[in-house]
Amino acid sequence: MPGVPSTRFVYLGPEGTFTEQALRTIPAAERGTRTPARSVPEALDAVRAGDADAALVPLENSIGGQVGVTLDELADGAPLVITREVVIPVQFVLGARAELALDGIRSIAAHPQASAQCRRWLQAHVPSATVVDALSNGAAAQAAAAGEYDAAICAPIGAGRERLAVLAKDIADHPDAVTRFALVSRPGPPPQPTGNDLTTLAVYIAHDRVGALLAVLTELAVRGVNLTRIESRPTGERLGRYVFFLDCSGHVAEVRMGEALQGLRRVCAEVRFLGSYPRAGADRPAPTPPGASDADFADAAAWLARIRAGEPS
Repeated sequence: MPGVPSTRFVYLGPEGTFTEQALRTIPAAERGTRTPARSVPEALDAVRAGDADAALVPLENSIGGQVGVTLDELADGAPLVITREVVIPVQFVLGARAELALDGIRSIAAHPQASAQCRRWLQAHVPSATVVDALSNGAAAQAAAAGEYDAAICAPIGAGRERLAVLAKDIADHPDAVTRFALVSRPGPPPQPTGNDLTTLAVYIAHDRVGALLAVLTELAVRGVNLTRIESRPTGERLGRYVFFLDCSGHVAEVRMGEALQGLRRVCAEVRFLGSYPRAGADRPAPTPPGASDADFADAAAWLARIRAGEPS
């Protein structure tokens, strides 16, 4: 529509990486502007400063685990919230400037995480090649395209962007590996609940309280809130001080999640709300545990009100 500004997206660069590939699965990003950032902090600071409307950054990998720098940045600084998650398969390819026999490859550029995830394939197919570390999958593809190395391990989007010949596809040792990304924006009303949502929190427990972490888990469990992920990161204060990152099934608009958040606020030193958003790939509502629907909470509240009013229960 004429006169309507496009959405400004920033993502962990450079171009030709899995992050760009994930961003381009979002329709609004295809219509908007896409700017690579040199680091996760730079991408998130662009959103905080108002230079971008949203940032896509990696959150966790099914093989490598959490992306610590993203969690640290979400826990510190001016608040940001996750509005969407994107999960894509990690499908590495081996690319070169031109068609080349595998036994003729002597040097391969690769990001350390990429070469680690393709270790067995490399040993089986190019055992004599030297693997040289690159700053990113995109940088590896660029180096191979420039002729600095015989080949590169990279994302399919990187091979296409640099016009590399794909010598081998799906070379990762774990074919089902995926990476989860978070679309992060400045605080605002969360997306409407879909019935299959996640809520992410950063929780600082009271370290002087016995059973503090158990108290956190209990606040969720007694309300039928399923904890799908828990990660800990050091706070940087001193040894033994941690912040816990929680992914919970449900949306802040739901009564059970609202009550759970109130409970966590009471028992924790600090709670940072990091967003409620649709679960990636969810095409149907998730089943609600017995007694945990909004109707169940409303019925229980009405029952208590009758007791307090002296009416028969």
